[in-house]
Amino acid sequence: MKKLSVIVPCYNEQEVLEIFHNELVKHVKDVDCEIIFVNDGSKDKTFDVMKKLKAIDDRVVLLSFSRNFGKESAMHAGLQESTGKYVVIMDSDLQDPPHLLQEMLQILDAGEYDSVATRRVSRKGEPPIRSLFARGFYKLINKFSEVEIVDGARDYRMMTRQMVDSILEMDEYHRFSKGIFSWVGYDTHYMEFENVERAAGETSWSFWGLFKYAIEGIVAFTVAPLKLSTYIGAVTSIVALGFMLFIIIKKFIVGDPAEGYPSLITVISLLGGIQLLSLGIIGEYLGKAYMETKRRPKYFIKTKIK
Repeated sequence: MKKLSVIVPCYNEQEVLEIFHNELVKHVKDVDCEIIFVNDGSKDKTFDVMKKLKAIDDRVVLLSFSRNFGKESAMHAGLQESTGKYVVIMDSDLQDPPHLLQEMLQILDAGEYDSVATRRVSRKGEPPIRSLFARGFYKLINKFSEVEIVDGARDYRMMTRQMVDSILEMDEYHRFSKGIFSWVGYDTHYMEFENVERAAGETSWSFWGLFKYAIEGIVAFTVAPLKLSTYIGAVTSIVALGFMLFIIIKKFIVGDPAEGYPSLITVISLLGGIQLLSLGIIGEYLGKAYMETKRRPKYFIKTKIK
């Protein structure tokens, strides 16, 4: 039987970790596996709970960051540490159902696919405003990106070692794994399931955090915003030229003086807003390029327990 590496990024998950572990072991008890818990700088007793789980299960491997570096860094650290022929990433809140693991293994063992990914067919239990923006994000990025990112797709997926090695070759600092999974290619089978609410605790993802994550994804996998700012500038210039000709004709041919202080302020404000928006878009790309050139480590592991 091929070895399975289970990667579990954790941030402030003390309330759910034991529940997750108890449920996970039910579905991997007959599988040769390692369970890699990555403590992403949690501020609660998450790491203490991890050490208790390590004491009762020698398959558990613990990684603890020196501070919070983000889920993307935690997933990358887990992939780097993994040794299995198959590797699966899953959250500890049980929104990634462990009972799907056996079916995933069977699909990969068949040899037709290199990856088995999951996607939610509904967003039941999720705040409506979050669902609305999530659907809008997928529509937007798939319209402009060179890779397809499936709506509802989660980070919960099982991959072959070959695919994992390809992902690790992409050594970029700002990572957007959903896009990376698609960009590296390989044949992927999607498993659909109904949305599952957290088993305990509260999510650490805020609306603002998800919004910034969406911006990361758009900037990482498409330059469409840069092109869009160029198009907006071109259209605005043409409109401004037409408006200028209209004023000249109105003044010298019709004889009507150019008036309208409020309309002038409105136009100036509009143009200023477009300029600032364009500069902001350029700044996002420039900032990402600047951080990439620094070549900083993606994380620091303070403690490792095997």
